[in-house]
Amino acid sequence: MSDIGPGDEELIRVASLARQRAYAPYSKYRVGAAIRTKRNKVHSGANVENASYGLTVCAERTAAFAAVNAGDTALDAIAIVIDDERLPTPCGACRQVLAEFSPDMRVILATTGGKRKVTTLGELLPDPFLPENLRR
Repeated sequence: MSDIGPGDEELIRVASLARQRAYAPYSKYRVGAAIRTKRNKVHSGANVENASYGLTVCAERTAAFAAVNAGDTALDAIAIVIDDERLPTPCGACRQVLAEFSPDMRVILATTGGKRKVTTLGELLPDPFLPENLRR
């Protein structure tokens, strides 16, 4: 995939700020995400853990749900930021939720230490289950 593009560093900055607001008292794995829509609006989210682990919500889905709640379903790109030596990658559930709105969106993976990688959701989830898969 291509290199970091115009506006990607700003998206990473917003995701980094969101990461600071993560609620991760159990795993200590704080994640921030920022989604840019095709209307050039940015929505952010952080992971929110729960003592009942199954109720935990990832940063990527939090950001996606914030965008949808604001009326933005045409998603263009997402930046995901963690404080680790390894780059983050969205979990399967997050990949599927993002694919609902933009199966080929740009995905910018970043660390607070400056590592960057750009890929696409299509590369991360090559055969998503999409609305057209439903029988009607």
